[in-house]
Amino acid sequence: MINFNFKENFFDTLHSRENTGSVKYNLRGKILSEELIPMWIADMDFQSPPAVIHAMTAVSEHGIFGYTDTDESYDAALCNWYYRRMGWKINPSWNIKTPGIMFGIAASLRALTEQSDSVLICQPVYYPFAKIILSNKRQPVVSELRLIDGRYEFDFEDIERKIVSNSIKLFLLCSPHNPVGRVWTRKELQEIGRICVKHGVYIVSDEIHSDFIYDGNNHIPIASVSDEVSERTITCTSPTKTFNLAGLQAANILVANEALRNKIQEACLATGYSYLNTMAIAATKAAYQHGEVWLNELLAYLQGNITILRNALLKLSGISLIQPEGTYLIWLDCRKLGLTAAELETLFLEKAGVWLHNGSTFGSGGSGFMRMNIACPSSVLITATRRIFQALKSITIG
Repeated sequence: MINFNFKENFFDTLHSRENTGSVKYNLRGKILSEELIPMWIADMDFQSPPAVIHAMTAVSEHGIFGYTDTDESYDAALCNWYYRRMGWKINPSWNIKTPGIMFGIAASLRALTEQSDSVLICQPVYYPFAKIILSNKRQPVVSELRLIDGRYEFDFEDIERKIVSNSIKLFLLCSPHNPVGRVWTRKELQEIGRICVKHGVYIVSDEIHSDFIYDGNNHIPIASVSDEVSERTITCTSPTKTFNLAGLQAANILVANEALRNKIQEACLATGYSYLNTMAIAATKAAYQHGEVWLNELLAYLQGNITILRNALLKLSGISLIQPEGTYLIWLDCRKLGLTAAELETLFLEKAGVWLHNGSTFGSGGSGFMRMNIACPSSVLITATRRIFQALKSITIG
């Protein structure tokens, strides 16, 4: 076991990401102001765990970067993580390793549906879902989440009705849900599973945010709710959100059903893809072996950031926070401002100098909302809230 002592200000440290090719920052100073605070795309402004950096440095110093495959220690690190954190027993044989979750989702779509088939999604949801369905010549069908007393819920009757009326073949689930921050309960997942099993629908579950769970909530992999559900489920997991490794491109697609797994594996091979990259393997193994203390401290820090934001919003008329149960992406309800999507963009981007993701991007039910990434030093978040406060002074709220 590698032990690293964290300095108290580990997550408070400001790290420049200029001239690193960062997607999050690369437009700042080019077509946007250099003073802009980017809080849109879902990566963190924190360094990865020291154990991960240590492992990657060791690979770099070895100096040979040939074809690299995973081994039993990789399998053990992955399986132990999911059992320890979520109580889910994984068999290493279930794993299809891909360069990313969207790659795995696309392969699943091609393997399990035909062109023109309908795929169900629950919006507002991660916007690449609809894009990947359409780009693979399938048809997205939307069941809109219901916002009830400040909390989003599935509309189970609508979901089942849409499945039947559109001959849905596959349900693309987001769990925990991006952008609304829901961590689905066992009862909710069991009902989704029941409906899908009843109607012969496959479930592809994007669980990339499953490690970002806040006090009072538990992430339950939908594949774990019953054997019947597990046989129809493709669970898409990755260490990249958890440990800020998105640029390394690594995902573990877990499929218990051998026949389904073989179909998806064939769809992956048809693209010409074979091995994970060398650094991704080293980073994934180190993260799951030695990253737990870092993650626990990160979760506490993020909960502190949520408190900072919540307290700031109490002083801001017209914007309220949808309390997140998971993820570091905060869904801000700005409907009381009475602004269009374009006007909200102008308010935050040009007047406040804070770059958020416009809720309209996430589909049905997203208009009037903005998504904010709070995975940044608290000082940055405080500056952003102050800027928003000043920008709101220019608006008359009806």
